[in-house]
Amino acid sequence: MKGTILIILSLFGGALLGYFYRDITTFDIDTINQWILYALLFAVGISIGSDREFISKIRTLSPFYFLLPLITITGTLLGAFVFTPLLSGISYSESMAIGAGFGYYSLSSIIITQMKGPELGVVALMANIIREVFVLIFAPFLVRYFSAVTPICCAGATSMDSTLPVITKFSGSEFVIIAIMHGVLVDASVPLLVSFFCSI
Repeated sequence: MKGTILIILSLFGGALLGYFYRDITTFDIDTINQWILYALLFAVGISIGSDREFISKIRTLSPFYFLLPLITITGTLLGAFVFTPLLSGISYSESMAIGAGFGYYSLSSIIITQMKGPELGVVALMANIIREVFVLIFAPFLVRYFSAVTPICCAGATSMDSTLPVITKFSGSEFVIIAIMHGVLVDASVPLLVSFFCSI
């Protein structure tokens, strides 16, 4: 609970700082974010390396876990399809194109902007950012009330990078390899699926 509160406070603290001190955006924020991510992944690596039972934990995992990318893709697209009627002015194909970003906001929003226009691109950007932030904030609750793999599926393409530290912390180090594999495969599907749904 304490970690979740700190994540929320950090997010809103950064938002307030950016709002009141806009000159801070003259720094290369993307580069700073990238190096912070590298540091977090380095810490995850240390955690894996120090766990002497890591390999045995991997061996006990069910092969079912390796179907997670397919489950994530199918579930997300089904959800986007079902909830399309609630989205005013957005067609089924556009809704599914947004869903097919799977959290990979930088790539999916660019493709959608190029193929469908900037308005839908902004919607895709916000939808995918919200997906990532949701996992960063609610990972402990997802593990507690559902299962250890729920944050991985919810994270989508980000399970291999930005959300990996919280997945490792709350799901367990034995799920690191699955989270990375899941993220890589889901990530690879983004340009194909987004382009496909934008074209129909």
